[in-house]
Amino acid sequence: MRDYGHRGVLLAAILSALAGYVDAVGFMTLGGFFVSFMSGNSTRLGVGLATGRWDEAGIAAGLIVLFVVGVVIGGTVARRAGEERRSHVLAAEALLLLIAATLCTLGQPVVGMVAVVLAMGVENAVFQKQGDVGVGLTYMTGTLVRMGQRIATALHGGARWDWVPFLALWIGLSGGGALGAASFLRFGVLALWPALGVVTVLMVRAAWIERRVAQGI
Repeated sequence: MRDYGHRGVLLAAILSALAGYVDAVGFMTLGGFFVSFMSGNSTRLGVGLATGRWDEAGIAAGLIVLFVVGVVIGGTVARRAGEERRSHVLAAEALLLLIAATLCTLGQPVVGMVAVVLAMGVENAVFQKQGDVGVGLTYMTGTLVRMGQRIATALHGGARWDWVPFLALWIGLSGGGALGAASFLRFGVLALWPALGVVTVLMVRAAWIERRVAQGI
């Protein structure tokens, strides 16, 4: 995380909050399935297979496949645009969230969730580095492990504050999840529109920064 600077950490925390927000909306729309947390869906897949609940296993498997497809899309966009040009990945995510929010508004929330899962897969390519995920944005287990490792390093004389960015990611995801749940209770699936607004703002901001960098400003 230290390689991304304060601006990169802030962007990562915002995107993690967005992932938590959208995941909460998806979770409540799909009745207990996740749109960004594939570890949870993998567990539901295993339980469904073991208990003979084939419909639940099928839903979980389908969501996992869609998420991987989204990661492929995001990775492809990042490679073709240049991994340092994050605005392109954010644009792909915004487009998918626009499709999702529109479908949900038209009374097709389940179909809309397909686009949401793809968008969450795409988001993981925002910090792609040499073809790999530089920062995990939609899942927190690895982040918490890294935070614990950095705390252990600090306790043994290493860098004192390297664990803080990982804490920021976790707080972002958890806080976003709480906000997403509250928004869903008030607005239903229409709560996706604010998420689209956030991604659009981030996309425009990233494009503006990239243009200034290209001009040497």
